[in-house]
Amino acid sequence: MKLDSILTPERCHSRLDGVSKQRILTAISRLMEQAVPALEADQVYHGLMARERLGSTGLGNGIAVPHCRLETCTGIVGSLITLASPIDFDAIDGKPVDLLFVLIVPVEHTDEHVKTLARLAEMFSDNGFCRDLRATENGESLFNAYNAYNAHNDHSASLK
Repeated sequence: MKLDSILTPERCHSRLDGVSKQRILTAISRLMEQAVPALEADQVYHGLMARERLGSTGLGNGIAVPHCRLETCTGIVGSLITLASPIDFDAIDGKPVDLLFVLIVPVEHTDEHVKTLARLAEMFSDNGFCRDLRATENGESLFNAYNAYNAHNDHSASLK
């Protein structure tokens, strides 16, 4: 599994509208269902919200990585989203979030889940990378910025 293989252009969304954590996770769940036939929006939403109840996935600096493991998921999939306006996400620094990477993982992939989250946290700690993502105007440019960063920083290396 390579980090660059968990994201596709169809799962990159720039400048989505969202007014709350629940509403944006509902919208993202629907988008994930459309892009990944094995996933159902209700299951994705409930999985993400169950994880949020354990503690916010808002990392700080306007970034959140909502994630969960689902029985129906057959491979690690991600969705990269920028928001039109920041929303409250109960982040650890109290700042609103405008950049999200949603991660859905098969239940049995515990090690890969943890490794992927660590890689994503490392990527999103790069202020230049986050600035580039926030400057995108559409899903294609968002996907290209993500891939350019991975190619330049060798984050596409195997997660195993």
